[in-house]
Amino acid sequence: MAAPVEKKVTAASVAAYLASTGLLAILTAIQDNAGLVGGLPDSVEPFLLALVPTAITFVAGWAAKHTPRRPAGV
Repeated sequence: MAAPVEKKVTAASVAAYLASTGLLAILTAIQDNAGLVGGLPDSVEPFLLALVPTAITFVAGWAAKHTPRRPAGV
């Protein structure tokens, strides 16, 4: 039987999905005005933008409670 998915993993996955979707929606809405990332070199923009969902995922995983497990072999 497979182990249950921990709440931390679920919370981090949902946060990453929502953050990525929100970031893409915002960038789509302001695509005519590149002022959000206009001051950055083009080669740096994707890496900086990728930090937003990464940071949200980290915080969600850190804040979620750990799922207790039974000892092995029980």
